[in-house]
This record gives sequence, structure tokens and C-alpha cells, in this order.
Amino acid sequence: MLRLPTYDGTLQDYALTGDPLSPRAPGVALTRTAFAAAHVISDPMAERDPWLGRPAVDWDATLNFRRTLWDQGLGLAEAMDTAQRGMGVDWATARELIDRTMRDAKAHPLKPRVACGAGTDHKPLSELTDAEAIIAAYAEQMEAIEAAGGQLILMATRALPAIKAGPEIYASVYDRLIEQAAEPVILHWLGDMFDPALTGYWGSADVAQATEIVLDLITRHAAKIDGIKISLLDQAHEEAFRARLPDGVRLYTGDDFNYADLIEGDGTHYSHALLGIFAAIAPAASQALEALAKGDRETYHALFAPTVPLSREIFKAPTQFYKAGIAFLSWLNGTQRHFIMPAGFQSSREITHYAQVYRLADQARLLSRPDLAEARMRTLLALHGIDG
Repeated sequence: MLRLPTYDGTLQDYALTGDPLSPRAPGVALTRTAFAAAHVISDPMAERDPWLGRPAVDWDATLNFRRTLWDQGLGLAEAMDTAQRGMGVDWATARELIDRTMRDAKAHPLKPRVACGAGTDHKPLSELTDAEAIIAAYAEQMEAIEAAGGQLILMATRALPAIKAGPEIYASVYDRLIEQAAEPVILHWLGDMFDPALTGYWGSADVAQATEIVLDLITRHAAKIDGIKISLLDQAHEEAFRARLPDGVRLYTGDDFNYADLIEGDGTHYSHALLGIFAAIAPAASQALEALAKGDRETYHALFAPTVPLSREIFKAPTQFYKAGIAFLSWLNGTQRHFIMPAGFQSSREITHYAQVYRLADQARLLSRPDLAEARMRTLLALHGIDG
């Protein structure tokens, strides 16, 4: 029993239900492709100048966390915004992460799919002032990822909005990038709620106009596009968008609010998944997708329904700070020994938020080691001056 803070400023008693899901591999082949976007685990003993220097990574813990996702039948989206790209993790660290992850993935018995984020974040915006410079920056990261054996995700770059690029510049950049990729790529549309620097992506602040621009790009390059990840937190938009995709091009939902309905689909179309929340709810996600593959929609919704309030809390505004909730649950579940993040990012959320995540994770059966979770929550409360 703990006394947890609430959003109305009071403390309330809370006792864990103690009924966690047991992580396991699916018993059948999944009918949806599911990438979990995983975070990076810091090494506090090696950290120096955490706000200014390269992050110190606990490579053993970071890779072991990825193995737990693979063991449950999930794919991995590596070195994405969940891994704090541009928010504490630089390209040098991301490249080492990709190389290490790909070596591990090739040795894993389930041979998981791994897609890796290619961007332009190794160059300062002051050097990315035209299309050629942006293409060259992307190309450098793309070559490193392909050399490691990863599938390419062309991450949204802050450089294009920074130069106020119009649709014709986006087309020229993405035409070149897609053409030079060795294998089909995944495009990436991240809304400004995740990163305000991406406002107006695809050359228009109007979502309807941006939709037409990117659909034209996809149509022209359908054979070289595996799919597009959309993270706009707009279910109706995603449903309308995926209905217009060329045959063979997937919609990977990045909607951490509405994923259950979007992945299930409407009977004609459905979304696949490339989600940060899947790293936090892996047992529920894996077992729900297994149920869907078996045609058991009742179990699918029973497993996913209690994870939605948890995801909405983790991804609440300001949404870009959601990574803290992902790392917090990893700490509670014992997949990391501390709650320290690159650039001190754990301080981006308040204790009331962490208390609510604790409650909702328990109710979603996602605290795999209840005694450990309670002990660690008690420690965090004490650090905030709360006698749990």
C-alpha cells in the first residue's frame, strides 16, 4: 500500500492488484507487423556533463531490453525519437546503437525485423540550408544503416521546416532519397505535438494539403515504399489516409491514443504498428496481436482496452516528454536498475504523472514484478518529499 499524489493535490492510498501478464512469444504468426520503438538506458556511473556531452549508455541493459521485445514476437524501430534522437542522444551514439542492435538481431532465434531511423541530426541546422545539403546528410546516415543490415526509416528532419521548404523541395529531397535506397523504405510523418520543430512538414501547415503532397510522393514511388508511419493522433485522418494508399504500401500507426481500433481495422483496411507505447506495454501488445491473429477480438480488446488510458497518460501534452514514462516503466519492471535518462530527461515529468502511470500500469497488468515496482515507487515518492 502506497500513498500516491493525485491531480487534485491530495494523497490517496493505492494497493497493487498483483495480477501481471507473463511475457511470452506468440503461439501463432501475427497478422500485423508490429515495431516497438525502444528507449536507451543510461549508465549513470559513466555519465559526465549529462546536458552537454555524449550520453553514457548501458549497452548490456539497452540490448537486453530489446531482446525482451523480440522474445515476445515484436519487431524493433531503432534509434527513433523514443531513443531521444535530438533530445539527448546524438548520431554517434545512435549509430553505435544501430550497429550493436543489428548484430544482436541477426543472432536472435526469432530473426526479428529491425527498422532504423535515418535523419540529418549529425549536422547543425546552420549547415543544412538547401536541398543538396539535406540530401547529403540523409545519405550519410542511410549508408550506415544499410551497411549494418537495417531497414530504412526516413525520419522527419527539422532541417526542411527550418528552411521553410515548399512542396517542390520536399519532393526533390524525398525523390532522391527513395531512389538511392537499396530496399523499400518507411516514411515518417511526425506531428508537431511530438516535435514542434516539425510544424508544417511536407510543405504545408494544412494537414489536408500535406496529405495530398505525401500521397503523391507515395504513389510515384510505391514500389520502393514499404509504408508510412503517421503520428498525428487523429484517428479519422489515419483511416481516410490508409484507404487511399496504393496496394502493398502499409500504414504504420504511430497514434498512441487510438492504436487498438486502428490496428483492428474497419473490415476493409487496417493499420500496422510502429509505436513507442509498445515498448512499455509489450506483453499486452504481443498477446493482443496473437488474439487478433486467432480471430479472438474479445480477448484482443480485453488486453488492449486498459492500456489505452495508460498510453494517453504517458503521451499527454507536452507529448514530446513521453519518453520519461517509457523509461519509468522499464525501471519499475526491473529492466533497468535506475531511473536516469540521457540529458536528465526523467525530470521532464512531475511526480503526479508518475504516480498515475504506476496506477494505470498496474490496472493494465503491466507491472511484471509488483514487489519491486512498489519498492521503487516508494523510493521515488521519498525523493519528492512524499512519505509513501
